[in-house]
Amino acid sequence: MDLKTLIPQKLKEKFPAVEFEITDYKDELTFKFDKKFVVEICAFLKSDPELEFKSCTDITAIDWATRKNRFTMVYNIFSMKHNFRLRLKADVDEADCKVDSVSSVWRAANWQERETYDMYGIKFNNHPDLRRMYMPEEFEYYPLRKDFPLMGIPGSLPLPKK
Repeated sequence: MDLKTLIPQKLKEKFPAVEFEITDYKDELTFKFDKKFVVEICAFLKSDPELEFKSCTDITAIDWATRKNRFTMVYNIFSMKHNFRLRLKADVDEADCKVDSVSSVWRAANWQERETYDMYGIKFNNHPDLRRMYMPEEFEYYPLRKDFPLMGIPGSLPLPKK
């Protein structure tokens, strides 16, 4: 069976309560769903013997700035068994800027979630070591948010002394 048919079928069978928004654009399959199911769905996709999405290649976010759900989490995963990429998405509202960590599913998610936290301010529940990667811990801004000024905020970061 074709993976583009098999994956939706398996997900709908395993998670009947979850509403999936499925898109197939330019031969790339994307599933969008509620953020509260992210760990369960990721664990299933990794462990299912027919699918085996054993690799999480990237985690990032999109800042839509003016939408109700300001952020969208994006998970790019890969099945080496089928040489197939899959994209997962989940909206995150700025008022509750948290999502569960998938670092328990894929260890590689650890640093990718830390980078997303550092740049967008999205917190990851149950992350083993959620702290900033690039910016100092005391830095109160998130540089990849749309409301962060292009030239930065004067005086927000101490510059190295010569």
